[in-house]
Amino acid sequence: MEGSLKRLRTDHIDLLYQHRVDRNVPIEDVARTVGDLVRQGKVRYFGLSEAGTATIRRAHAVHPVSALQSEYSLWERNLEGDIIPVLRELGIGLVPFSPLGRGFLTGVVKRAEEYPPDDFRRNDPRYQGHNYDANMAAVQIVHHIAAATHATGGQIALAWLLHKGQDIVPIPGTKRRKYLEENLAAAAITLTPAQMQALDGALAPGKVAGPRYNEKLMATVDR
Repeated sequence: MEGSLKRLRTDHIDLLYQHRVDRNVPIEDVARTVGDLVRQGKVRYFGLSEAGTATIRRAHAVHPVSALQSEYSLWERNLEGDIIPVLRELGIGLVPFSPLGRGFLTGVVKRAEEYPPDDFRRNDPRYQGHNYDANMAAVQIVHHIAAATHATGGQIALAWLLHKGQDIVPIPGTKRRKYLEENLAAAAITLTPAQMQALDGALAPGKVAGPRYNEKLMATVDR
């Protein structure tokens, strides 16, 4: 920790996540360790990433969990059944990563085999074969609403998330200022109840073709 603080040129970390649950270390031990760092003033808040409900409850019972970082978007809605209700019961915020569906919701996409070997999307099941075709059809609702509101598909995807609650703060990633400014502008978009319903229905759980990850990567998710 001392080395990390020195490299970051700070005396504390605002939010310290455990990125992925380590099944070899009891989550209670992790929570106690972070709690000690909080008491020492080196950390302010404790976060988890891709944790399941049982892990969240066990950790929270030892030291309050402030945020859960997990994939959540129109493209991936696995949290809606049990994770989000538990977060709201315990007062934990949600920080969705990949809120643009790894780019698929923006409309600027290609088939898996068209990406270079080191691009994550080359091995993404949802970018492959018939899954790609089915998903391109499913996300057309995003682009229809984008055209009607003079927005981009990415902005509609972010606006949908922001309409889901003030306890949800998406973290879209970008390397270009143009897209950073575009993403920020999504906060000013107001979607009507009818538009929200249309998005919810068209991309409901089970309507996106293909698994979220391949088998190897799914093994890293605590569910």
